[in-house]
Amino acid sequence: MSDKSTATARLADALWRASGTRWTLHAAQASSFCATWHLDSASQRAFLKVLPSARGAVLHAEADGLRALAATGAVRVPAVLFCADDAASGQTLLALDWLDLRHPDVGFGPRLGQAMAALHAVAPPALPQGVRFGWRRDNWLGATPQANAGDDDWVAFFNRQRLGALIARLQADPAQVALCALVQQVMQRWPGLLGDHTPQPSLLHGDLWSGNWGMLPDGSPVLYDPAVSVGDAEAELAMMELFGAPPQGFWPAYRTAGRGLHPGYPQRRAVYQLYHLLNHALLFGGGYARQAASCAQQVLRTVG
Repeated sequence: MSDKSTATARLADALWRASGTRWTLHAAQASSFCATWHLDSASQRAFLKVLPSARGAVLHAEADGLRALAATGAVRVPAVLFCADDAASGQTLLALDWLDLRHPDVGFGPRLGQAMAALHAVAPPALPQGVRFGWRRDNWLGATPQANAGDDDWVAFFNRQRLGALIARLQADPAQVALCALVQQVMQRWPGLLGDHTPQPSLLHGDLWSGNWGMLPDGSPVLYDPAVSVGDAEAELAMMELFGAPPQGFWPAYRTAGRGLHPGYPQRRAVYQLYHLLNHALLFGGGYARQAASCAQQVLRTVG
């Protein structure tokens, strides 16, 4: 038996121990962060993510985020079938129900807008120590650890656990010292952009670009691969506009559902997008570092 066949057989045994079901496995190669598989049983299809147990917390955090989003009832996400550490194989397995995604139709944008407005309007889960912003555990934004220790002050939380956490990592690279200095200036001055905008806590998907939403056969929007936290809904919307734009019809539906944008959002958007640009600079370098620097300079020009 080849090494590949042996590894597949070991994984099949791990799935049996985790679920009590015999699955047929088909390699999916759908992620650069973990091994992925399509699973078939006698009665069910599933999508499987696999990581070595040493990194299994990544998948447990994803399962936690999906369950939190599902509990709101506001938007569809893949159901978590199981998330298990298998000691015998040294692997962590996250099995999700299979999503039969379709190409979005002309009504998808309004439906996504309504779903996101509903999500942002739901009272978020209570956080440890009763703070308003953060999450009950740390998780990951792509391959980057995302710290979520909470705070009652949104600016303090975003500066410490978002912008500050990433420049602490980027500072290890001498080529990024100038970028980090710009971001530190943003951290000092961007509270001036809030004006009379008082962010209300909303449960956020946290990594909502176009690759992390889709449409089910019944037309329902579905979200996946979250990096959840409780924060300002504007941070979610800014991410949706960073690498493209929400689908046509999203904004009117979002506003009609009662989630209008507070004046000054276009200026704050750049601060929220800076977090994701810094993450891409950390992960991929190159042009993302230059784009992050340009974004920081834009914010600094805005606040004068």
